[in-house]
Amino acid sequence: MLAEMRIQGLGVIEDALLELHPGFTVVTGETGAGKTMVVTGLHLLSGGRAEASKVRAGAGKATVEGRFAGVAGERALEIIADAGADTDTDGSVIALRSVGADGRSRAHLGGRSVPVGVLAELSEQLLAVHGQNDQLRLLRPAEQRAVIDRFAGADVAVPLAEYRRVRAEWLAAVTELTERTTRSRELAQQADLLRHGLAEIEAVQPAPGEDAELTEQIKRLAAVDELRTAAGAAQAALSGAPDGDPDAPGALGTVGEARRRLSGAEDSVLRELEPRLAEAEALIADVGGELAGYLEQLDADPQHLERVLARQAELKKLTRKYAADVDGVLAWAEEARQRLSTMDISEEALAELAARRDALAEELAGLAIRVSGARAIAATELAEAITAELAGLAMGQAEIQVTVHRRPTDEGDPHALRVHGELLHAGPDGVDDVELLLRAHSGAPPLPVHKAASGGELSRVMLAIEVVLAHADTVQTLVFDEVDAGVGGRAAVEIGRRLARLARSHQVLVVTHLPQVAAFADRHLVVDKGTAEGVTRSGMRVLEQHERVQELARMLAGMAETETGRAHAEELLAAAEADKRAAGGAPAGEGRRRRR
Repeated sequence: MLAEMRIQGLGVIEDALLELHPGFTVVTGETGAGKTMVVTGLHLLSGGRAEASKVRAGAGKATVEGRFAGVAGERALEIIADAGADTDTDGSVIALRSVGADGRSRAHLGGRSVPVGVLAELSEQLLAVHGQNDQLRLLRPAEQRAVIDRFAGADVAVPLAEYRRVRAEWLAAVTELTERTTRSRELAQQADLLRHGLAEIEAVQPAPGEDAELTEQIKRLAAVDELRTAAGAAQAALSGAPDGDPDAPGALGTVGEARRRLSGAEDSVLRELEPRLAEAEALIADVGGELAGYLEQLDADPQHLERVLARQAELKKLTRKYAADVDGVLAWAEEARQRLSTMDISEEALAELAARRDALAEELAGLAIRVSGARAIAATELAEAITAELAGLAMGQAEIQVTVHRRPTDEGDPHALRVHGELLHAGPDGVDDVELLLRAHSGAPPLPVHKAASGGELSRVMLAIEVVLAHADTVQTLVFDEVDAGVGGRAAVEIGRRLARLARSHQVLVVTHLPQVAAFADRHLVVDKGTAEGVTRSGMRVLEQHERVQELARMLAGMAETETGRAHAEELLAAAEADKRAAGGAPAGEGRRRRR
């Protein structure tokens, strides 16, 4: 969970520390005080986009630092380990994000500098931020399909992953068959050029690194006389004159004589030098032998030089046409063979490729049916769960329907797939379109959510969806940014009750303007705004019980200074506490959680 977060130099917030409750924490404050900067800070900590405009005027940079305590989960721990981040003994890790006034951003995890993407990956495992933008996003068909997939879990994820793998192979086969069919003449010409090149290379049969070896041979053969003289003189210096002249014994004889003289000496110091001379004698003998072998192999035959030069000329013809050296020519030949294998436009090859395409299409259709079936089952369960949540949010007559229907297409669609005789569009997420419909009351027709719901109702529908999906989420911390906008009265109380029950299984952080929601919090943070020397500054503090009464009274239409306002606030707090004490058993939605 997110134990605490510090924000410095962000928007109107100069320096604020949020100490979050493991359960339900609420953030309130007057309009413009900086409540939204809390969510902005969380977005930055989650690897979101950095904007220089968010840096506080006069501050060099904005910094957001968060401490995640008790980090668990295989993927989260893997991300931390891969980053080389340090963790505390209690398993907590500190994440930090800074944004300069020039817009440049830096990220750190566990004291190590990391790419911003690492924070994004980690935050996906640890927290989920839901705001009004999420409400708008959930109205898109693709997002509604993602809602079902998230709710269904492995029931959809497993066949969908297999569907995507087979789809990639199917599309590759379709593309290749189309290319071979429509570009037959061009491919035939390319194939002829490749075969001609391979024939040239195979006729020469170059060996890897052969050009470099020939260059070295040519240098040696061109200077054979000089090399023979040098090697012969060196051998004579080591082994002595070839005629055995005692006046020119060579280094080997001289060292041998020195060794014999020392070996017979009576002095121990001189005798200790004898083994070293023996080593030198052996080394000189080895070098002399190698020089003798070199001289025997040294070929001064002019015809051999001509043969080597001719071979070099053959290789140069290939390197001028196909690559810079022989190794490159061999690589070109291998690539040419691979390309030729995909250029076969014979009737047999095209028939074989068409058969593979059809087999993959049949397999893909079967997987698409599996995905659709799993989504249909999940849609029924999801609709029932959301409808039940709406009943607890003062929308007892409302009913949610989640429809899953296949997306028809025509022959002109390059991704057209025939499924049970019907031509469907096979997209990366399957062949389904998903839509959330709302029946406002028993006599109303089901309509798309954004058309059937008012602003307040839409907020409640989205909150119900988020509450239901929360139990399918693996993240521990859930953040709600004014998802209660446009709601009041009894519905606001029900939202507060739902969030409090959700906080029994998750850490919940809510930014709100509703006192009915704030009353249910386990910890109440308020953003205070003040002005000094013409500069607006905001900070944050935890409210004590008597301060909560005053803040709730202020939120109740600015009644902080009246007895009536305080009495109403005390009544709200007492009712919320009583409700939380009375709420036994499983948290909201727990009984409907799907088993995976």
